Amino acid sequence: MPGPLQVTPRLVLPESELSWRFSRSSGPGGQSVNTTDSRAELSYDVARSPSLPEHLRQRALTALASRLVDGVLTVAASEQRSQLQNREAAEQRLAELLRAAVAPPPPPRRATKPTKGSKERRLNVKRQRSELKRSRQGQRRNDE
Repeated sequence: MPGPLQVTPRLVLPESELSWRFSRSSGPGGQSVNTTDSRAELSYDVARSPSLPEHLRQRALTALASRLVDGVLTVAASEQRSQLQNREAAEQRLAELLRAAVAPPPPPRRATKPTKGSKERRLNVKRQRSELKRSRQGQRRNDE
C-alpha cells in the first residue's frame, strides 16, 4: 500500500511527495464512525514536484487549474468503512486525475466539406418543413 504511486508507465510519484491526512468520516459505519479516522485525504504538490518533468507540469497546472490550491492537488475518499480502502480509492483518484491532466492534447480536427448526400438530406428536411407550414397557412385563411 504505502510506496510510490504509478500514474503512467513513465511517471511514478515517490511516496515522499505525497502527503496523507485522516479524519472522521460521515456516512456508513455505525457507531465506529464517531471513533475511527477512516476518511483519507491525499495531497500532491504539482507546482513544486521534482519528479514531474517541466512540460508535464505545465500541462497539469493548466488542466487542473480549477482544482489546485497554491499548486497542490488534494483528493479525498470516505465512501468505505475502512481507512485502507479509502486510501486505495484516494490513490486511484489522484492517479486518474494526473493521468488525464498530463495526457497530450488530441490532434486538431481537420475541417471537411459536407457530403452531397448530407446536403440533399438537409434540403429535403427544409422542403418538408416549408410544405408543412404552407399547408397550415391555407387552413387559417379558410377558418376566418
